[in-house]
Amino acid sequence: MKVLVVGSGGREHALAWRLKLSPQVSDLWVVGGNSGTAQIATNIHVSPEDVEAVCTVAKELAVDLVVVGPEQPLANGLADRLTAIGKPTFGPTKVAAQLEASKSFARRILQEADVPGPDYRVFQNQTAALDFLYSHEGRVVVKADGLAAGKGVALCANTEEAAIAVKGCMDARIFGSAGDTVVVEEWLEGTEVSVFAFSDGQHLSTPVAACDYKQVGDGDQGPNTGGMGSFAPPAFWNSDLAEQVSQEILMPTVAAMADKGCPYKGMLYAGLMFTREGPKVLEFNCRFGDPETQVILPQLESDPVNAMTACIEGTLDRSQVSWASLAHVGVVMVSGGYPAAYETGKEITGLCISTDTCGLMGFNSGTLVFHAGAQQARDDAGVACVVTSGGRVLTVVGRGESIEQARNLAYRRVEQIHFEGANYRRDIGELSEGNRREL
Repeated sequence: MKVLVVGSGGREHALAWRLKLSPQVSDLWVVGGNSGTAQIATNIHVSPEDVEAVCTVAKELAVDLVVVGPEQPLANGLADRLTAIGKPTFGPTKVAAQLEASKSFARRILQEADVPGPDYRVFQNQTAALDFLYSHEGRVVVKADGLAAGKGVALCANTEEAAIAVKGCMDARIFGSAGDTVVVEEWLEGTEVSVFAFSDGQHLSTPVAACDYKQVGDGDQGPNTGGMGSFAPPAFWNSDLAEQVSQEILMPTVAAMADKGCPYKGMLYAGLMFTREGPKVLEFNCRFGDPETQVILPQLESDPVNAMTACIEGTLDRSQVSWASLAHVGVVMVSGGYPAAYETGKEITGLCISTDTCGLMGFNSGTLVFHAGAQQARDDAGVACVVTSGGRVLTVVGRGESIEQARNLAYRRVEQIHFEGANYRRDIGELSEGNRREL
């Protein structure tokens, strides 16, 4: 089978890696790609957001399956166009992708499906939003309605912070048109968990869970980023909880989407807050998460080709999707200054320090390194090397019998990798983290 992955981040490296392990995959290409995908597939230097260019590539390569990684191409209608030219595509349609592309759309779906979530208000006028905030007591969360690369959410401790967030969206337009509409939500207290399940528009796989870290600094300090690390599974996650989330949140959402005439096919990602009243939906994403993909795909025991094909064909109820129980911890290494201004072109060393750590397809020495903002280059002497090309550069994943063992392996590997300005959190998977991630 010929497979095309779309995207250039750590998520896409993880997707390409897991697909490469499938005995069904004979040829593998990645649109965009990075230095990691270049080692296991053929990179195609086309923008993942150029719908027509991606369609042309898929036709010319005569691919049998397209797997779309990022949210923006899905929101642009890439899955619709690929399906129209006869290319089976794993990823939701443009309308279904509104679950992520429009937070107000997602909230309406949740209301119609009677799925628990925070109280919220939607504003398209800055004055109205500010009037509401100045008359509202308590902390709130301000969200840009559209896609903002994981940075359009402001956790506001007081009215002043909330007003600044609203003005940033609607006046300064720091997120462009994504902030023309803002959603102001009730602040929820509890344990935040990312839950993922394959969906064929009617049926769901058994969900799997991970916890991610969004702030740039230890102890959840500093600005929001696209994600500084993750671990899986949470200590409290079990089959009973998975069944509860399926029945109370995921299945009603899938049913509501089907009733609207836009069945959701692909990976359904629910960001949940486990409160004293039970799980509530913070947000939906319409794809695999990043950096969660790097710790959940290594748990996927089933052939990903079979699971993705079943989602496309509507036969997921006849396809077994199983997950391993080993612990995984992923630490994201970022460029200095991220998520603000940062420099690129810094040579990365220590990626391959021994035969064991050069293994591209297995967890040699208990670790894997997934590339994101990194590209192949030549140094001054003309020798091949890898250099930084983005904010989030690498995700270093450790695997073990426990979170502690996986964490120790991941950080031991991180310490062997170097590039100028490298930064990373030191508390990913730390069990003593204020019990914030324990129920």
